[in-house]
Amino acid sequence: MHYAVMDSPMGPLTVAATDKGIASIRFGNRLPEGAVSDASASRETVDQLAEYFQGKRTHFELPLDIHGTDFQKAVWGELLQIPYGETRSYSDIAKAIGRPGAARAVGMANHDNPLAVVIPCHRVVGRDGSLTGYAGGVHLKAQLLSIERRHRTLFT
Repeated sequence: MHYAVMDSPMGPLTVAATDKGIASIRFGNRLPEGAVSDASASRETVDQLAEYFQGKRTHFELPLDIHGTDFQKAVWGELLQIPYGETRSYSDIAKAIGRPGAARAVGMANHDNPLAVVIPCHRVVGRDGSLTGYAGGVHLKAQLLSIERRHRTLFT
């Protein structure tokens, strides 16, 4: 596993990659004990994230190496379908994956999302549009949505 720590408007992001692709993006500077940060190991990911934060990128073109249950992967796959600058509710996602009663389970899959920002769980909101839950904190979810709203007009 290769690691990089990058600065973002939300503070540091730790990126972990395998030879197959990006395995983890987490808020904070949390390298496993004994790991060494090597920005060159995840250069493309760091570059694409920087473009996103600058409002120059609406989607990511990165190889992913994610692991989860079939349900989690279905949720994460559906999150990737939410257009830049838009939101969906947890129940919308549950219906889209054919599990209309699983809104809470969708929330848990969002919580376990290994690729913050790239798999846009920040685009999932409460049924009434309220910002609910985010592993990085609701304030970070609000910041990410604000970045997308601010730059969305550039891409429409």
